[in-house]
Amino acid sequence: MALRIFETDPNAKPKGSFSDDTVGRFHGGKQTDGIPVALSEWRVTTGDPEVADAIAQLMGGQAVETDSTSENFIEVLTTTNKVKVVLSGPSAVTSDLKLWNGSQLIHHCDGVEFLSPDEDRGMPCRCPALMEDRKAAAKTKRGPSPSISVLFRLAEDYELGLFRFQTGSWKLAEVLHEVENALEKVGGEALATIELELVEYTTKMGRDVSYRKPVIKVLKSWSDAVAEPTF
Repeated sequence: MALRIFETDPNAKPKGSFSDDTVGRFHGGKQTDGIPVALSEWRVTTGDPEVADAIAQLMGGQAVETDSTSENFIEVLTTTNKVKVVLSGPSAVTSDLKLWNGSQLIHHCDGVEFLSPDEDRGMPCRCPALMEDRKAAAKTKRGPSPSISVLFRLAEDYELGLFRFQTGSWKLAEVLHEVENALEKVGGEALATIELELVEYTTKMGRDVSYRKPVIKVLKSWSDAVAEPTF
C-alpha cells in the first residue's frame, strides 16, 4: 500500500515488504540526552557482533555496545553517507501516515482513507488536502507524519542479511512514487543507493540552512549489476 497524498493536492507532486526478519537497522540520527540529533553519516545498529564488525569494515567506524534495551544494542557510527543496496522490488518499500500519542497509535491512514482500526478502515481520514497543510498539522501534532520503511541487503555483502531503514521524512515521501515506479520498471531485485544527502540554501532573510535528507536512487537490475565486472 502506498501514500495517496497527491490525490487531494496533485499540484504538490514533484515532476519528474516490510519484514522484522532483519539483522540490523540504518539510522540518519540518534538520541543524545533525550534530544534527537541528525547525523551526516549512517548509524547502524544490530544485535549481532559479526554483523557489526562487517558493517565497520565496509562502512568505517567501530562497533560499540550501548546500554540500549533494544535487541539492536550494538552501534556503529559509520564514516559513510551513501551505500549501495539491493531492493527486492516495490514491496521492499512501504509507506503510510501515522500519529502517535506516546506508544499509542491514534491516527493511521494513507493520506485519504484510514488504514486502521479495522472498523474505520476505508473511511475518509479527513486529513488536509494541501501538502503544506498536512505538514503544518504534523508539525503541531494535530496530524500524521510519513512512516516509510525500506528493507534491503548490502550490495557489497549480500549474504550478510536484511537491513531496515525507517524514516518520517516528508522530502522522501514527496518523491517516493518515483522510487516505486523505478522498482516496478526493473521488475525484480534492483541495485540502488541510499544516501543522507546534504542540502544547503540561504533563506530570503539571509539565514544559511543545511540539513541531510534521505535519498533513494534505483540504478539498474541486480542481475545486470552482478553480470558486470564491478558495480
